[in-house]
Amino acid sequence: MMQKLGFADQWVNTIMQGVTSVSYSVLINDKPQGIIIPKRELRQGDPLNPYLLLICAEGLSALLFEAEAHQILEGVQVSSDAPSISHLFFADVSLLSSTASITASLELNIS
Repeated sequence: MMQKLGFADQWVNTIMQGVTSVSYSVLINDKPQGIIIPKRELRQGDPLNPYLLLICAEGLSALLFEAEAHQILEGVQVSSDAPSISHLFFADVSLLSSTASITASLELNIS
């Protein structure tokens, strides 16, 4: 996703190295006592989390705009002069809106 958004390869590699190379060491009596390698790379509270969430949300937003441009997805309008709204993102909440139809659900082909 970062490459699609135009980030330099060196920057993407640096971020991915930080995401995939996590390990912990336990201190007992102020001495390290082994290494713990978690099964999931990012931890809760990791300062990268909000930024990676924004990057992924930007990618999802671009896909939704593209689907709307190709008339696969139809947003909702509050009035005839208002722009259509297919999605809203706020913090870690995503709201998707569309008109419901069998044709639209078949065209989206979500599986």
